Amino acid sequence: MKISMHVNGKPHTVEISDENTPLLWVIRDILDLKGTKFGCGKAACGACTLHVDGEAIRSCSYAVKFAEGKQVTTIEGLGTPENPHPVQQARVEEIVPQCGYCQPGFMMATAALLEKVANPTDEDIDKNIINICRCGTYYRMRKAIHKAAALKNIESADSTNPVNS
Repeated sequence: MKISMHVNGKPHTVEISDENTPLLWVIRDILDLKGTKFGCGKAACGACTLHVDGEAIRSCSYAVKFAEGKQVTTIEGLGTPENPHPVQQARVEEIVPQCGYCQPGFMMATAALLEKVANPTDEDIDKNIINICRCGTYYRMRKAIHKAAALKNIESADSTNPVNS
C-alpha cells in the first residue's frame, strides 16, 4: 500500500506492506532520517517523539496509516545549523545533553509545548514533557525550556514589529 505525507515540508510517498508499521520505522528506515530515535517501543520514553500536524506523538506506536496526508516534522525539520529553532539554540546555550540520545525527542516535545504555551511554568513543563532521560539532565532541560520560550517570544516579537521587518 502507498502512504503519502509531507515530511519536513517535502512530499513523500512510501510503499509499505503493513499499514500498521510504526511511523518511526518509515522515517528511519525508508526515508533515512536518523534523528528520531528508538527507545522503548511502547510510547513510554519519548525518544521517538516527532510532530504530526503540529502535535507531538510517539512515533514508535503510531501506525504509518495515520500519517496519510499529514504534515510530519522530525528533528531534521525543526531548524538548521544556520538558523536553529529556539529549542535547539537553548539546548546548546544551556549545555543540556550528556549522551544526547533522548535529546531529539525532548526537543520535539518542547517545541510542541511552546506552540501551545508561550511561557510555560515548571508545572506546565512537568505535565507536558514526560520524556525520559537516562543521564538525568532534567535540571538543565528545564532551564533550556524556559530559555527557549524567551528566545521564541523575542523571535515572535521581532517578526511582528514593523520596525524590524
